[in-house]
Amino acid sequence: MIPPRAFPLTEPSIDFETAAGSRIRRTVLPTGLRILSEEMPAAQSATIGFWVGVGSRDELATESAVGASGFGSTHFLEHLLFKGTPSRSALDIAIAFDAVGGEHNALTAKEYTCYYAKVRDQDLGMATSVLADMIAASLIDPEEFERERQVIIEELAMREDDPGTAVWELLFEAVLGEHPLARPIGGTAETIEACTREAVMEHYARNYRAADVVISVAGAVRHDELVADVVAALTEAGWDPTIQADPVPRRPLVPVNTLPARSLVVENRPIEQVHLLLGCTGIAMRDERWPVMSILNSILGGGMSSRLFQEIREKRGLAYSVYSFSSAFSDTGVFGLGAACTPARAREVTDLMYAELITMATDGVTEEEMSRALGQLSGASALSLEDSDSRMSRLGRADLILGEFQELDTILEMLAAVTAEDVRALARELADRRFTVAAVGAIDESVFDGFGESLEGKRS
Repeated sequence: MIPPRAFPLTEPSIDFETAAGSRIRRTVLPTGLRILSEEMPAAQSATIGFWVGVGSRDELATESAVGASGFGSTHFLEHLLFKGTPSRSALDIAIAFDAVGGEHNALTAKEYTCYYAKVRDQDLGMATSVLADMIAASLIDPEEFERERQVIIEELAMREDDPGTAVWELLFEAVLGEHPLARPIGGTAETIEACTREAVMEHYARNYRAADVVISVAGAVRHDELVADVVAALTEAGWDPTIQADPVPRRPLVPVNTLPARSLVVENRPIEQVHLLLGCTGIAMRDERWPVMSILNSILGGGMSSRLFQEIREKRGLAYSVYSFSSAFSDTGVFGLGAACTPARAREVTDLMYAELITMATDGVTEEEMSRALGQLSGASALSLEDSDSRMSRLGRADLILGEFQELDTILEMLAAVTAEDVRALARELADRRFTVAAVGAIDESVFDGFGESLEGKRS
């Protein structure tokens, strides 16, 4: 097994070839900014990402006349960085990428934010310059701020209108309680209304510095040119290249114990289907059992041959969509089962989903299921690295979050080492945890009367 390649925060230069034949290089500038590249032979395009290690969980609540004004500031800032700099208007930024057929966007997550673009190799310098300008020199114009406030409120309304999205927000809030990961990534209409420009500016000044940023590029990239382009672009945007700083320490990957704040949360809506989630605390990102969780998730609800799909959809015809999931973060996680069905079938589907987990915890899994899950995960992992987008993301997360790079072959070997008994043991541990039911649809809480007691009976 190839050991992980460590990325020490202050190591000035790293250069190695992967088992797949690509070349990875890493440079840490004196300012603390980290630049990584993966040169993919024969690629004619490149994907670049500017990563900042703060997400919605890191927001600080400040009080305004209408409430907590810091929540939602991460996502708010993500929007505003596209609205112009002293040298580029919002239209200039859009035209720069449209004119070359490129793609650019951003994402805010619970633990990080990423601004990214995909372009032909000849346009990588342009993409670097534009993204650097956005990151380092955003105007956050007061008028644009107020306009974008309304845009975000409309975006949140659109998400709220989607019951499949709304039920996820309900589950995370119910399972994680007071933990900051429980908060919605985009905030709420109330927190966005309360969010002040001062709160967003403070967030920008505090977290968008050279020492906070990781830049990762994959595809047709020449590392030395990339480093020169980054330094030139950030200097032109106003960052002082002479400032000496170490990279900001990574978030501690230390698990914490959390208990669900609520066992049942139902939102009644006059829609055709009920969107159901049954969840509990899962495992953290660096839990050594992550390969076991991957195998368990694949067997239980990871595809059309999974137990949940076969039992609930194929054999009984009770739901169109049914699945399991595991969301892992630095210090905790959420594991669960999900489905969408008619209101009349909601309780039966909920009972059946949990029963499948209990069966796995009690009777274990077969070697045929183990082999199929390994094949599914191995193939999906390999295929996901066929494009520069996923490799850019892998490289950025490796430095920003994990502090190490793992070869695909190493990951596959770790998955292959999982035993059927490992899966049963983890299923048993999960089944013994306190579960929360979240539901959105034409249904009320009485449908789930006694569900907690029925869980106790099935576990015993």
